[in-house]
Amino acid sequence: MIEAAPQRKVLVVVADSLSYFGPKGGLPANHPRIWPNLVAAELDWDVELVARIGWTCRDAYWALIGDPRIWAAVPNAGAVVFATAGMDSLPSPLPTALRELIRYTRPAGLRRRVREAYNWLQPRLSPLGWPVALPPAVSVDYLEQSRNSLEQLRPELPFVAVLPSVHKCEAYAEVHTGREPMVRAVSAWAAEHDVPLVDLGEAVRDNVFNGPANPDGIHWGWEGHTAVARAMVKVLTEVTADEVHTA
Repeated sequence: MIEAAPQRKVLVVVADSLSYFGPKGGLPANHPRIWPNLVAAELDWDVELVARIGWTCRDAYWALIGDPRIWAAVPNAGAVVFATAGMDSLPSPLPTALRELIRYTRPAGLRRRVREAYNWLQPRLSPLGWPVALPPAVSVDYLEQSRNSLEQLRPELPFVAVLPSVHKCEAYAEVHTGREPMVRAVSAWAAEHDVPLVDLGEAVRDNVFNGPANPDGIHWGWEGHTAVARAMVKVLTEVTADEVHTA
């Protein structure tokens, strides 16, 4: 009898646009230079990237419970990475729901005027630094719901989270006062539940502030993706080695 070939492990990444934007804009999920694919190539795994621009930890949780691509990937997953919390920590003086509803505004002329008004107000109100897109306690609650949901399905499955990136984005008036509260909240939650963390800010700081990165001031260049991949591989190698040793 011919034995079936073993299933390749899958790296499941639920993320925001930092996972698939390069120095010139958004890229397809299979682009070889974005960090999820760099990590998967290093580990010799497949990758399932589920991401969208502007996603917070709340959106990541909704994807986890609602996207059948994740359901299909989890049984063969070698690890799940939730690379969100950065958008959560950005200043959002205008309600996040307003931004999300702009695309539904009709007629088209009114939609353009609303978008123009939003884009004019956002950088001018951002120096207030408050409120952020999602408060740290709420972000952490969604991270924990996600971690706990996966633990119920596969208790041994490594779950990795991230600390927010850094930015110098004019659309947010280069304000990021929400980062440190988010770092503290996510770090405390991670310590409580033994969740490994990758500090995106530490990995990409030089690329964002010294370049060459994306001119928008928030997305990274290739050096940023490489640095994040290097940090992620280190963490994943450690947690998967621990899984083998404790099996």
